Amino acid sequence: MSDRDIDVLARTIYGEARGESISGMEAVASVVLNRVAFSKRRRRYWWGNTITEVCRKPQQFSCWNRDDPNYRLVSKVSDNDLLFCICKRIAARAVSGLLEDKTGCATHYHTKQVWPLWAKGKIPCAEIGRHFFYNDIE
Repeated sequence: MSDRDIDVLARTIYGEARGESISGMEAVASVVLNRVAFSKRRRRYWWGNTITEVCRKPQQFSCWNRDDPNYRLVSKVSDNDLLFCICKRIAARAVSGLLEDKTGCATHYHTKQVWPLWAKGKIPCAEIGRHFFYNDIE
């Protein structure tokens, strides 16, 4: 994994879960890594094979959607932001294989305030902070 992958993962964690506990931020990192692992088992998958491809795939992680208010924050955050530094440490641990996956191998999640169509009829495999996680979505 490259420094770019760590940076993009950290920005994704920041954009998606900066209001969560450390466990919540780690869970978002786990979802990204679970998607990468899923893709590698299939040799390729529509959401990409690398951390950067998975995070930046349009309409997957809302913080990377240009019309999302978090996009500007994710794009401009720097190492002067203590919370972003925490996200970078989580990303580095995740990329190094030192992060325990507490999501049950989830590849998807959503906040408790939003119920996307893909979650209809599905049972979450984990609940961490303000998010539900799923491992049976393709």
